[in-house]
Amino acid sequence: MHRTRTHFTDRTDAGRRLAALLGHLRGPGTVVVALPRGGVPVAAEVAAALGAPLDICVIRKLGVPRQPELGMGAIGEDGVRVLNDEVIRLVGITPGQLADVELRERAELERRARRYRGGRPPEELRGRTVVVVDDGIATGSTARAACVIVRARGAARVVLAVPVAPDDWTDRLAGIADELVCVGTPSPFFAIGEFYGDFSQTGDEEVLRHLAEARAAPAQDGAGAAGSGAPGGGVDRELVLPVAGVRLAGRLTVPVGAAGVVVFAHGSGSGRHSPRNRRVAAALNRAGLATLLFDLLTEDEEPDRRKVFDVELLGARLTAVAGLLPELPEGRERALPLGLFGASTGAAAALTTAAALGEGVRAVVSRGGRPDLTGPGRLAEVTAPTLLVVGGLDGRVIDLNRQARARLRCESELAVVPQAGHLFEEPGTLDRVAELARDWFLRYLPAGPPATP
Repeated sequence: MHRTRTHFTDRTDAGRRLAALLGHLRGPGTVVVALPRGGVPVAAEVAAALGAPLDICVIRKLGVPRQPELGMGAIGEDGVRVLNDEVIRLVGITPGQLADVELRERAELERRARRYRGGRPPEELRGRTVVVVDDGIATGSTARAACVIVRARGAARVVLAVPVAPDDWTDRLAGIADELVCVGTPSPFFAIGEFYGDFSQTGDEEVLRHLAEARAAPAQDGAGAAGSGAPGGGVDRELVLPVAGVRLAGRLTVPVGAAGVVVFAHGSGSGRHSPRNRRVAAALNRAGLATLLFDLLTEDEEPDRRKVFDVELLGARLTAVAGLLPELPEGRERALPLGLFGASTGAAAALTTAAALGEGVRAVVSRGGRPDLTGPGRLAEVTAPTLLVVGGLDGRVIDLNRQARARLRCESELAVVPQAGHLFEEPGTLDRVAELARDWFLRYLPAGPPATP
């Protein structure tokens, strides 16, 4: 399947767009580690956005002789060596050829490590969340080597984050990191540089400049500071919600002066780390709305596909979590008006909760949702103004949303985002979803009583 091609102006643009997907990692426990040289300008933007230290992990690709852009493996600091056996076999690389390439690249690796570090020790990684950043993934050998290194240095959690990668990159790198984050996975994919307007080589001086600027930057109050601090004194923390005999992990973000809170219901087995919902949540936070992203299922339950599509179970848990909000420390001053954001099957759970809580829910937004899965008669019981957002290329889901909207008795709208598929992966389409959701919630959450049919 051909996908719209992700395109970045340059590595700085790519870093800013990648940083928008990583807001949940803000906090003093996070370190950003770049792969020099091309990954450094990207990582500098990520580190600045997260208020995190910036370090490097020097890796050298082992390029095939006479085809240096084709990686047959990678070497890294601490003696790490990762080989791509498939490439070596297909190209017919001999042990002698491999040894010659490795010897040359090891000398360059040591030179760069000495110059970039300038005698300074590496950032302490033990017990911390480490975000490994490069300007893209091709074969994945260098990224794999970097993740091995930071894990060996004691990282408690490893996040591999890149602007662009092949659409099968998660299969290639399964298990190498705790979380994989990418802005775009276009197809066909031939080389990283084809997705950049300016992919000129990053020089040593630019690497040194970014590292120096990062060291000079004052420490920011990260949005996950020990589980409480957010920019300007708000709240951004992980929490555990006890619901009906299970414990569900969540992330609560409350900007100062929040006008309302939006609880996210994820769909099809995804959870609080869903990059699409995190991106929408970040837009709502910037607009002064609090958000709660949480896992509707426990880790043990996620493999059970019956639970993934059990809308009654998901709706009951969402309803229970909504009831816990006033009991959280951040909710003691005043009960924030409640909105619900549902994606895929999570939209049916959100509408189930809206029907159960009545005027306790002021607004609902569905992204690529399946409101048709809401229990019989429940749609007619929803009183909260409801916005159904679907992609213009998602014909079957458009029909299902139209049918579901006809059964709603509350104020409702159907918004079709042009040139968007079911997952809103096309450039600009997810940003449009965020804008629509933001405007809907700002329209209905802060004001007087919710609209009634």
